Amino acid sequence: MELYPKNKIPISEVRKFLIIFYIVGLVGFIIPFSKPFFITITPYALLLNVYLLAIYHAKYTLKYVLIFLIIFISGYSIEVVGVKTGLIFGSYIYGNALGIKLFETPLLIGVNWLFLSYTAIGIAEKLRIKKWLTLFVAPALMLVYDIVMEQVAPKMDMWNWQNSEVPIRNYVAWYVIAFSFVLLLKAFKIKTSNPLSAILFICQFLFFTALTFLL
Repeated sequence: MELYPKNKIPISEVRKFLIIFYIVGLVGFIIPFSKPFFITITPYALLLNVYLLAIYHAKYTLKYVLIFLIIFISGYSIEVVGVKTGLIFGSYIYGNALGIKLFETPLLIGVNWLFLSYTAIGIAEKLRIKKWLTLFVAPALMLVYDIVMEQVAPKMDMWNWQNSEVPIRNYVAWYVIAFSFVLLLKAFKIKTSNPLSAILFICQFLFFTALTFLL
């Protein structure tokens, strides 16, 4: 299953594009008059990232598609319960920056759980550590990503916490859920080796880190 002829775009050019893409996004967010526009296009930018990752995924089989769907649906459902009850992560509400919402939860949040699980495993597996350690390192990478995101998300109209405080249980829940998704991918031997995993994860991480200090 080909989503796009890979050989038409050299991977080095895609990496250059992504670096420029995030630099432009960074500038767009820190300039006051352009910030509202960049907030509006945030979901499309994230979907473009996911599409590029999908293009360079090695193969698609029914098993792969089903596991990806399970993570998407599970991640989204957990967030719905979290928003409605406040029991999983704490009390928070989503803003409008992540696009279309169903049950007060952006559909894109399920995609994001899949995106982060997939790319984090890809990075962890390149660290030349024992295979069983990737089960703990990949979720740890996702947790560090979330810690950074929490500092800037309210400023980007992604989500807001009650009393503007992030509960410790949010981070505990994040790690447990991330570990579960990583375990699922590893248990079903889903290959996540992808030439764009590292650059996408790192670009997003540095982007949000920079915005933490610049917004």
